[in-house]
Amino acid sequence: MAMTLRLSDNEADALRLRAEREARSMQDVARQAVREYIENHSRTELLDRVLDEELPRYAEALERLGQ
Repeated sequence: MAMTLRLSDNEADALRLRAEREARSMQDVARQAVREYIENHSRTELLDRVLDEELPRYAEALERLGQ
């Protein structure tokens, strides 16, 4: 799928510099950043969901441990 990504001048310069330093294309660097963002946020959402479901079960024990 083709997509247009609009960056500020500063963002484009930073992306260009990073790509040059890594000897990669700007597209490759941007695609990796998107993959990492999705992966990291997916893990956070999973952890939040598990905590929301499981934490109430142990709330009393955690409360006593905190005292």
